[in-house]
This record gives sequence, C-alpha cells and structure tokens, in this order.
Amino acid sequence: MKKIVIAMVFCAALTSPALYAASKDVAGAQSSSKAQSPDTAAFDKSLAQFQEQMKTMQAQMDQIRKTQDPQERQKLLQQHWATMQSAMSTMHGMWGPGMMGHGGMGPGMTGGAGPGMMGGWGHMGGYYSQLTPEQLRKRQYMTDQYLRMQQEMMNNMMWQQQYWMGPPAASPQ
Repeated sequence: MKKIVIAMVFCAALTSPALYAASKDVAGAQSSSKAQSPDTAAFDKSLAQFQEQMKTMQAQMDQIRKTQDPQERQKLLQQHWATMQSAMSTMHGMWGPGMMGHGGMGPGMTGGAGPGMMGGWGHMGGYYSQLTPEQLRKRQYMTDQYLRMQQEMMNNMMWQQQYWMGPPAASPQ
C-alpha cells in the first residue's frame, strides 16, 4: 500500500508544474502586454541531460531484470530510485527562470494551490493570443518534449513498483 501511495505522490508531482505554470502564464499575460519567448536552447540542454539519465535508468532496469539475487536486486532498485529522483530534479528545473517561459517553481511544486489552477483552460486564451507564431511553435515543441519525459518517468515508476512488489501471485485453479 505504501508503494502505491508513493506512486500517486510521484504522479502528482509530475503534473503539478504544468498546473502551476498555467496559473503563472495567466498572471504574466495580464501583467505584461508582451509575452516572453521560451528559451529553447536552455530547454534542450536540460533535455539532453534528462535523456542521459533515462539511458542510465534503462541500463539499471536491464540489470534488475537479469539479476536473480534478491539482495542485489534491492541494491539495484535503490540505485534506480536515486537516478529517477535526479531525473525528476532535471525535469522540475525546466520550469525555472528562462525555461518554458515561466518564472520558477512555486506553490504548485509544494502542493499549494495557486489562482486559476482549478478553473479550466478558458482563461488561457488571452495569454496564447498574445504569442507570436514563433513563440507558439517553441512552446509546442517544449510541451511535446516535456510530455514525453513525463511518460518515460511514469513507465520507470511502474517498472520500479513492479520489481519492489514482485510478480503477482498465481491464482489457484
């Protein structure tokens, strides 16, 4: 049960930056008439770092699958967990200054609710209508990459959970 709770907290942490960023976008659009262009160079640098961490995690999962020793598996799972946490830090850093066009981490990262977080997407129209086609293209590129990273992290979390819990018990026939 504890593992499931950890997985749920992990999932919430992955989506919180997006929700917080949306509320920051609205505040930024209302306070400034000129939208800031996302820094794709800094984003790509973090993306490359994340991809290296994913390669490491994949190699760790391959080792976990191959090992038969429970103690060695436990050690490998702990190493994989540490690498996952490092990759999460990289992802969270993408929401900092100059990244994704936002101002840093805030209440969305720590569990607090910011204004507009539960109000749907209708309030974003004013922000996006102020972006140039180039800014929209950059935002879409970064969002697409970030969503792919989230999916990869979720896959690793599921594999991690599967190996911690072990194979499902065989049902009696």
